[in-house]
Amino acid sequence: MQILISGQQINLGDNFRVYAEGALDAAVSKYFDEAVSADIKVTKEGTDIKTEVTVHPKTGAIIRSSAISADAYASLDGAVSRISRQLRKYKNRIVDHKAPVIEMVDMSVIETSVETEEAGDAPIIIAEMQTQLPVCTVSEAVMKMDLEGLSALMFKNTAHGGLNMVYRRADGNIGWVDPKQK
Repeated sequence: MQILISGQQINLGDNFRVYAEGALDAAVSKYFDEAVSADIKVTKEGTDIKTEVTVHPKTGAIIRSSAISADAYASLDGAVSRISRQLRKYKNRIVDHKAPVIEMVDMSVIETSVETEEAGDAPIIIAEMQTQLPVCTVSEAVMKMDLEGLSALMFKNTAHGGLNMVYRRADGNIGWVDPKQK
């Protein structure tokens, strides 16, 4: 497994890098034999140190976790512990439900040609981006949203082929938007 370790506003020593590679490799290899890559990003935020860990298993999922502590090693241990729990949960869901690997479909941003004079009080578009939408069931979409730490996820539903969206509500529950098919 290829592990990329980077630090922002902090100097990471060789001992930390060796410790980080060993800890993450042990956590990932416990659940997946062949992980493609992993990233560890360590940043200094005031007096605390934040560690963000991203793992890319061979199944195509993206699993993220982070932790904040006053010590770099404690921050890393917290993030690796969280990623280990998420990997265990993901592995159990794959084994229990025999979920297929999530297929992706290319989608493009719809471009609008609204003139500035016609727009009036219309909101300004801050950013546009192209992305791939997963083709999966609702439960797979919720799992992907949880693993990637997203607040919302749009996907193509395998049940009917239409676009759906799942999102985390303010009360912590999951919401699901399923537009009526014509």
